[in-house]
Amino acid sequence: MKKKLNFTIVIFVVLFVIDQLLKYGFAHFDWNVRGPYMSLQLAYNYGVAFSMFAFLAEYLKYIQLAMVVGGFIYLLKNKEVFTEYYLAIALLFAGGLSNILDRFTYGGVVDYLYWHYGFEFAIFNFADVIINCAVAIIIFMQIKQWQVERKEKKNKS
Repeated sequence: MKKKLNFTIVIFVVLFVIDQLLKYGFAHFDWNVRGPYMSLQLAYNYGVAFSMFAFLAEYLKYIQLAMVVGGFIYLLKNKEVFTEYYLAIALLFAGGLSNILDRFTYGGVVDYLYWHYGFEFAIFNFADVIINCAVAIIIFMQIKQWQVERKEKKNKS
């Protein structure tokens, strides 16, 4: 358990720092670059995904922080969940807390990756990518667990 906790902390810190450095660069320097498929373009998101709930901009940071604290308390009480999903948890917390820090620091989430080849897509950031990777890991692990349980159930009958 201690090894997994240490690994989680290292992954969290590394990803959090990388994301914050990227956001600082875009917020304070002219890092905008236009590309044929994807551009680097500073934008602030005052809502959540695809700017939903932007009308809650001033309160979102507190709502999201409360959700992270709630998740942390849940993990303290359910250590087996942490033990199984420690990598995904490190990614979720790094991306989530980095985006929350943006809300306190910049008033909104700093976004800069803009996909525009074939279709216009929302502008996003590295934290969003690692959050999506965490969700993909959780889904993959859940599917694998479901397959094992299904196989065990089939073998019992």
